[in-house]
Amino acid sequence: VSSMGFRGEALPSIASVSRLTLRSRQAGSDRGWEIGNDDTAAPLPVAHPPGTTVEVRDLFYNTPARRKFLRTEKTEFGHIETLLKRLALSRFDVAFSLRHNRREILSLSRAEGREQQERRLASLLGPGFLQQALFLDQEAMGLRLSGWVAHPTFSRSQADMQYFYVNGRGVRDKLVSHAVRQAYRDVLYQGRHPAYCLFLTLDPVQVDVNVHPTKHEVRFRDGRSVHDFLFRTLHRALSATSPGHPVDPATGEILERAGAGAAPEAVAPDPGTGSAGQQPFRFPVQERRAAYRPSFEVQRPAAAAPEAAGPGPEIPPLGYALAQLKGVYILAENSQGLVLVDMHAAHERITYERLKQAWQGHAVRSQPLLVPVSVPVSAREAALAESRRELLAALGLEVDRLGDETLVVRAIPVLLQGGDAAGLVRDLLADLVVHGSSERVEAEIDGVLATMACHGSVRANRRLTREEMDALLRDIERTERSGQCNHGRPTWTQLSLAELDRFFQRGR
Repeated sequence: VSSMGFRGEALPSIASVSRLTLRSRQAGSDRGWEIGNDDTAAPLPVAHPPGTTVEVRDLFYNTPARRKFLRTEKTEFGHIETLLKRLALSRFDVAFSLRHNRREILSLSRAEGREQQERRLASLLGPGFLQQALFLDQEAMGLRLSGWVAHPTFSRSQADMQYFYVNGRGVRDKLVSHAVRQAYRDVLYQGRHPAYCLFLTLDPVQVDVNVHPTKHEVRFRDGRSVHDFLFRTLHRALSATSPGHPVDPATGEILERAGAGAAPEAVAPDPGTGSAGQQPFRFPVQERRAAYRPSFEVQRPAAAAPEAAGPGPEIPPLGYALAQLKGVYILAENSQGLVLVDMHAAHERITYERLKQAWQGHAVRSQPLLVPVSVPVSAREAALAESRRELLAALGLEVDRLGDETLVVRAIPVLLQGGDAAGLVRDLLADLVVHGSSERVEAEIDGVLATMACHGSVRANRRLTREEMDALLRDIERTERSGQCNHGRPTWTQLSLAELDRFFQRGR
């Protein structure tokens, strides 16, 4: 379990369908030994470095029926290459080489330090992954999660760049996949898949790796804690990717925002709305300048922006606005160079996060159904709904048991009125059965809030004043997950002076 060595029957099974030669030399021995799968041959002395070499030739030469099921050489080699990549990502302390048709495909030396590990990562997953990846290393409750997660903007159409290891063993586990999907829920297009290479380390006693013949699935003793730890760690890492949470260029680690934990700045009240502390959350449905007033009133005047744009530690991460392009993009200058902002996408994320905070500040309110909805379920699900009635009530659902396999829904969350109550309850119970918890209601509510945010955000071709543009930049810096809009699109990008110089061929 810990060494992940060969199982007892593996070598004899391979030897029975191939021409197998095994060469091995113990450390400290003056010579090695060679043996083949010919039962009559005695071991022969051979020159060999310390360690073991297993050579397999003519696979299935004596089993033509099995050989018929092999795919093309290209397909089978692709499986081998994929397997080797997974092994190389799990063991940075081991060197790997792969040759095919007398040509070297991979040559990976041992990777001891972070820099060497990331070089291997770039050679296996491509430099684009590493450029878009965040490094994390978090430990809590006897669990440690480390590795690299890609920004949501580096999403994939297939789940082909997802590598997850439990104590060094590559797994494709449903509980793990669910926790990762939940962490990316707010920042990824539907149908897109995140990219990551992550390592979970825990006491081997806490995980059973012998629940599946291929060892691709595992069973955790406390699956709920593992799920929550994975979700919280990844959610926090992705939340900290706003411009106000810089990333250390030397280590790739997320740095704490300056002044973290300090009380938020007081916002000047809008005339006629009472004090700032009592000001209710206002959702700007119409396109009007007053929607920005709570933000830009705390900013410095526009006339002071050019003076502050010089070198110095006080320049905000996104700098100060220079101009607006075609009523769609904001051009700003910061200490690194030029910043381009999609104003609608950025304001959509800001509005969405504010709506979520306003909603989470109150208990989930229920709306009684005019006509209760009967839901046929399994006996196990009915018993689960009855035992978790308080949890369902906290989520705004009033569910009673009518029979052995029948539930009745009497109330649902206010924001989900008019939705599919029966489908919601079935999906929620399915999550509880598999994962022990469910964010199904939260996900549905978030979907409604995202739609509201999209309709209430500033539209394209809307002209903003300099104060409004600067206020929007400051809001982006203060907002979690502000690097992407609710649909996974990037909200801003940085063009450094070096990139601009290369484009214009300066210095040549």
